[in-house]
Amino acid sequence: MRDVELVLVSYKSAHQISGLLAGLPADLPVVVVDNARNSDGVREVVEARPLGRYVDSGGGKGFAKAANMGARSSTHEFVVFGNPDSRPTLDVLSALVEDVATDADCAASAATMVGVDGHVELGVGGWEPTVTRALVHSSGLHKILPRAGVYAKPRPHEDIDVDWTTGACMAVRRSTFLELGGFDEDFYVYNEDMAFGRAARERGMHERLRTDLLVPHSAGGSGAPSLEMLQLRGAAMSRYLSRHHSPATHKLLTLALASGYAVRTVQRRALKQTDRAEQHWAYVRGVLTGTATVAGQVVMSR
Repeated sequence: MRDVELVLVSYKSAHQISGLLAGLPADLPVVVVDNARNSDGVREVVEARPLGRYVDSGGGKGFAKAANMGARSSTHEFVVFGNPDSRPTLDVLSALVEDVATDADCAASAATMVGVDGHVELGVGGWEPTVTRALVHSSGLHKILPRAGVYAKPRPHEDIDVDWTTGACMAVRRSTFLELGGFDEDFYVYNEDMAFGRAARERGMHERLRTDLLVPHSAGGSGAPSLEMLQLRGAAMSRYLSRHHSPATHKLLTLALASGYAVRTVQRRALKQTDRAEQHWAYVRGVLTGTATVAGQVVMSR
């Protein structure tokens, strides 16, 4: 194993981190950056390991800032970012690190996340949003045109090129990550991985999505309630689009996304699937207003 440290961002995720670390060697360096000020005892979990580090972010910093804290404070050549509710093996971590160690133009290598049902999750990577891609995604056409939307859902072992990869299980060379600016801290959570992929491409680099490395992931197993997160997802996308497009194009893109999710909302309500309808509408609110809160605190606004 090369010189690597696993970086985990926690928000009341001690039980998930315990499960993750139970499947990894005790001597693997790990840093947990805690966004909940040890309210759940995660410090004791990580410091019980011989090479475990605990970093208190100060609370409520979101994923991008906390992940950057872990990378900046590391003394290792490589870091792997992981979600507390992911379950990678040491072999998976080693393979991802080897990709960036042996390819100077590879900014990041990520595993493919699979849900509790064993199926690949939507959004393990994806492509730069365009009006067409936004319409395909928001209308649900990505289910029959899997490479035409914004988010990728590849088949296991499928050969696929993407513009960005998820940070749920992603290896980087630490120096390269920092030179590229790390994760954009203007994003509380969501779209910081898309922004990192863009920064890499602008430097002539690429990211690799390993569809042969499947990592179990309990999506939503840590973090804020789903309605907050859905609105936050929409707000983050709106901010990303405003950064990289003219006001007119930004408006077209957000309207394309909002209209598709509004239709989904109506469909779900007609089927009396109230919870799903509320989730879709939360996304609409986020993408149109650019505003989102977590635990009553505004974490994104125009």
